[in-house]
Amino acid sequence: MSTDPLNELSFTVSGRIARPCAEVYEAVADPAQLSRYFTTGGAQGRLDPGSVVTWDFADFPGAFPVTVVEATPPHRIVIEWDGEQTTTPAGTTRTTFTFEPIDGDRRTLVTITEESWIATPDGAKRAFGNCEGWTGMLAAMKAWVEHGVVLRDGFYR
Repeated sequence: MSTDPLNELSFTVSGRIARPCAEVYEAVADPAQLSRYFTTGGAQGRLDPGSVVTWDFADFPGAFPVTVVEATPPHRIVIEWDGEQTTTPAGTTRTTFTFEPIDGDRRTLVTITEESWIATPDGAKRAFGNCEGWTGMLAAMKAWVEHGVVLRDGFYR
């Protein structure tokens, strides 16, 4: 066990979706699909490198900007947005999505890592809340991509 002080918080969640990488990548990059299963208030703009898109959620009303730092189809998307209790000078968090083909690209391992918050009670509360959100997103994405089911419909309103 490390005795180094804890200075920042980050997390990683992952899940497997029974579709090829390109199809799963599109479910995140395409605002029409993302709006169906995740952004309950809608997404505006495709996740292309250098773009700034908006996401809106019924449970957190008010659209907010999301900056696309990197997008490498069909394997990786990196985004940033404003946060509180973050360790970055700009006051942002960074989320990295990776899409790894498994079983001959019949399935995709989706991994989402978000960083970083200050190691305080408020920072932990925000990190844990976002971890919950990304875990829910993975479950909703699996239901949407594999079965066309919208799990979040009516969940927050």
